[in-house]
Amino acid sequence: MRDYTKIEAWRLADDLTVAIYERTRAFPREELYGLTSQIRRAAYSVAANIVEGPSRESKRDYLHFLYISRGSLSETQYFVHLAGRLNYISPEESATFHDQTKRVFACLHGLIQAVEKEA
Repeated sequence: MRDYTKIEAWRLADDLTVAIYERTRAFPREELYGLTSQIRRAAYSVAANIVEGPSRESKRDYLHFLYISRGSLSETQYFVHLAGRLNYISPEESATFHDQTKRVFACLHGLIQAVEKEA
């Protein structure tokens, strides 16, 4: 099994998750079971699926989890967009999160391509 802490996509996704958790602490209480929960779940799913993939039996299974991770990252991007539209985060914070998700997407894309070549 691959050491996930050495996977750059995981490190970036982990940083994104921590940033999301820190920022959503200030979201309105009425969003605790709504947007706060959803954006956190989507963010940690990115990193969690990168971790789970390599422990599976085949490269195809690994890819499946990387694709799920990519989908969760798209969800995270949307929830950041929504938080911005609802004025829960500033335009600057929204831009920062957007840049962070783009970096994760780029790195995750590279990981997916590498695993696809191995599969």
